[in-house]
Amino acid sequence: MAREDYEIVIGLEVHAELSTKTKIFCSCPTEFGGEPNTHCCPVCMAMPGALPVLNEKVVEYAVRAGLATNCEISRDSKNDRKNYFYPDLPKSYQISQFDKPLCEKGYVEIDIEGEKKKIRLTRIHIEEDAGKLNHDDYGRGSLVDLNRAGVPLIEIVSEPDIRSIEETDKYLKKLKSILEYIEVSDCKMQEGSLRADVNVSIRKKGSTEYGTRTEMKNMNSFKSISRALEYEINRQIDVIEEGGKIEQETLRWDEVSGRTFSMRDKEDAQDYRYFPDPDLVAIRLSEEYIENIKNNLPELPESRKQRYLEEYKLTEKEANILSSSKHLSDFFEASTKICGNPKAVSNWLMSDIAKVLNEKELEPDEIPLTPEHLAELITLIEKGTISSKIAKDVLNKMFETPEAPSTIIEKNGWVQISDEGAIKEVVERIIETNPQSVADFKGGKDKALGFLVGQAMKETKGKANPQMLNEMFRNALK
Repeated sequence: MAREDYEIVIGLEVHAELSTKTKIFCSCPTEFGGEPNTHCCPVCMAMPGALPVLNEKVVEYAVRAGLATNCEISRDSKNDRKNYFYPDLPKSYQISQFDKPLCEKGYVEIDIEGEKKKIRLTRIHIEEDAGKLNHDDYGRGSLVDLNRAGVPLIEIVSEPDIRSIEETDKYLKKLKSILEYIEVSDCKMQEGSLRADVNVSIRKKGSTEYGTRTEMKNMNSFKSISRALEYEINRQIDVIEEGGKIEQETLRWDEVSGRTFSMRDKEDAQDYRYFPDPDLVAIRLSEEYIENIKNNLPELPESRKQRYLEEYKLTEKEANILSSSKHLSDFFEASTKICGNPKAVSNWLMSDIAKVLNEKELEPDEIPLTPEHLAELITLIEKGTISSKIAKDVLNKMFETPEAPSTIIEKNGWVQISDEGAIKEVVERIIETNPQSVADFKGGKDKALGFLVGQAMKETKGKANPQMLNEMFRNALK
């Protein structure tokens, strides 16, 4: 049987680190990058007698995420102990939530080939992160860093509603965008702020029973998730086709070899021996508390996209791309407010700036220039101070230096030549040295004019006013 004869079933457990200043059960800082074991205390190190105290901001952020993803918010919730042993888990249990999560029965809507599809959410619950094991490259053991232990997380669990790698990618990107918009997580995947456990199984098309699933843990790259799914789907199909049986297990994805490797059997809920944490009181939320958070939710991606279509008259594609990232969207709005030209700002962000970001492997929040600088660059083009060609060179310089466009232009002598006398001299010289192109233009070949203008731009190092050049060439060639 071919791959087309199988249906892919995917469910995701997404962990997002919350952007609180302190940890979930103590006052240690959550900032990334400290020296090992400098952001920890007796509580997150599990010293005997140390008691946890729930950070109220964690609850607020979780409720905010639940409301933004259409969840029902539980008025009565609690914390549970999830028991398992691992060297970076000092208590030998993780404080999480089991049967009474804060948020349930939500959904995230994605767009697939023009059709809307709802990916249902089973739950969103709060929990603490574990520490980190640093393995010695020479095989002399592992060292435990507990800076991350106790950092607050929300776990967003989807129903097995996803049916393709494309749907997985769109769902994750939409979820990341929502979390960024509501400002509960910075979602920096390279720092582990957003990571996913990917559950995948296959079944024959038409079957109503789910196949045996495998789980790939702690994936923190969209590209890696797509590659891992492609490999694992094909592996499972090959096993079934050869008469084998899929084992329920936890897998590790190896980016270098492009393969998954078995880590251990996949646990079920009963393996964790959940029970209510006796050191923490129940979480009771009033209607007023929930309503207050709901009324103060910021604008979400879908709403902003619609506003861009109506207010700025952007195309569906432009509105989709710009609203998909809060950083990109905020940059667009700030720059547009200054220069008053949304179309130009959109064009620069989606073409030249996107190209440089891609080449340098940067995220939108790493754009080094400011919205003010882009607005100034657009204004300088409109005034005729520089040409569009020179503007591209200025943009490249702005990715290297924090200087304003006007400063870069002045330093490099890139002010556009708009002096009629100077341009006329260049036009006459180009016509004189390119008789064949002149003859071609007079013979009806319009492309010859483009060649002549290009030669003039080359001679002036891109500084000649292109509109004036075109007009002078046409007048001279009459």
